[in-house]
Amino acid sequence: MQEIVEIRWHGRGGQGAVTAAKVLAEAALAEGKHIQAFPEYGPERMGAPVKAFDRLSDEYIKLHSQVYNPGIVVVIDHTLLGSVNVTEGLTEDGVLIVNSPKSPADIKKDLGLKSQKVYTVDATKISMETLRRFIPNTPMLGALVKSTGLVTLEKVLEEVKKMFGGKLKEEVIQGNLDAIKRAYEEVRGE
Repeated sequence: MQEIVEIRWHGRGGQGAVTAAKVLAEAALAEGKHIQAFPEYGPERMGAPVKAFDRLSDEYIKLHSQVYNPGIVVVIDHTLLGSVNVTEGLTEDGVLIVNSPKSPADIKKDLGLKSQKVYTVDATKISMETLRRFIPNTPMLGALVKSTGLVTLEKVLEEVKKMFGGKLKEEVIQGNLDAIKRAYEEVRGE
């Protein structure tokens, strides 16, 4: 792992960006990494743009500021592509992961990206088929794990079970686990 990996999540209120950032951080912590996970809220209402952030490192993280130049950006809601500059500050060798049925090449072209890697997965479809609701954060976790290798799929699945066990019905937890696994298999990269 690089010294510090910084990740920015873009979503809308109610889509689980903050929860996804926490799950990723807990999985990384369980694998012995040092972590930070924190949200940035705008207007606190359902559907409003939301950002969440992660920092992961093999070493202690002394930095305590906003994430300005993420190496990885995850876009949970593709409608934000037209209204929010999701690639702002993305490093030249960065990774963009988008919830979209479009191909990575189309997203790369639409956003005018040159050197960054782009991955897409239809997390909306996956969440509707596995959870029967539009909650695309867990499929995006699966896509992130597969496209970056920052943490193992097994640790993410364990952390979802821990985080939601006793809080959600077993079939909802299983739906989330299935969504993560399916997105892990279906993510496409360019």
